[in-house]
Amino acid sequence: MEKKFAIMPDLTCDLSEEYQKEYGIDVIMGHYVTPDGVEHDSALNWKNINKEEFFKELKKNPNGFKSAPPSIGECYCAFVEHIKKGEDIIAMTISSTLSGTYQFMVNAKEMALKEYPNAKIEVVDSRRFGPGFGLMALYAAKLRNEGKSFEEVVNWIHENKNRFHQSGWMDDLSFVAKKGRLTHAKAFFGSLVGIKPCGEFDYNGLTTVIGKAKGEEQAYKVLIKYIQEHIENPEEQIIFVATSNRDKQAEAFKKLLLENIKVKDVRVNETFVNVSINIGPGLMAAYYLGKPITEGLKEETESFARILQEVK
Repeated sequence: MEKKFAIMPDLTCDLSEEYQKEYGIDVIMGHYVTPDGVEHDSALNWKNINKEEFFKELKKNPNGFKSAPPSIGECYCAFVEHIKKGEDIIAMTISSTLSGTYQFMVNAKEMALKEYPNAKIEVVDSRRFGPGFGLMALYAAKLRNEGKSFEEVVNWIHENKNRFHQSGWMDDLSFVAKKGRLTHAKAFFGSLVGIKPCGEFDYNGLTTVIGKAKGEEQAYKVLIKYIQEHIENPEEQIIFVATSNRDKQAEAFKKLLLENIKVKDVRVNETFVNVSINIGPGLMAAYYLGKPITEGLKEETESFARILQEVK
């Protein structure tokens, strides 16, 4: 009989408590620091935080907020809790190019195996962050819940992590670039009034701007066509539409996706405090499983440019 195993992403997966419960996912939480210097335990909800006030203060004082990953000790304790239940563990982390969380979990794994040598722990670098990472964790849990083995799930993640796409825009590129979550942004700095810089994940999970649309109407049209070209087996997929204080636009995008793509489901997924601290307000993007992302985003950039010329 296959031994039970836990799916344990870190909190940057941004999976709400609803998704965690629905799919049986155990998120390893972290911390954040507010401008007054007080450290808080993170949560993937808005129960104790006024969301509008948070984003208002974040925009005003972006460097005053800091996010912190779970410590080695916290990862260790989270692992041991499942080991004591007789479960193996697939731990998943934000891209190692963006955070030290991967190494923290590797160290925690080594500590746990010294005490519990018969345990099985696999630490996987998702090469993604935010809702793209969360969608990957959801797929891993879904495969486990369908009866796939530990090894089958681990292999699937490694084989498919480069197929998780981001298609959307960010209103404030300078904020994201300052936090190290964006590449190739300089050409788009300055006045962005009426311009929607659209981004895609690269190999390492950094968002790279692949083109810019003039206004929301053109951006929606281009993004829909772009997703149609790059998504695979949409009828089997759940698409996440992420929003950091752009809820109205996210709902509009969800409607367009359902109208134009034969997708199994589209779910609006908010970014919570820790991820929002690093991307700021203004994200509106879809996350889905598609064709493997090409080196240097060559095909993706060319595709976006062509579609942009077609959609006026």
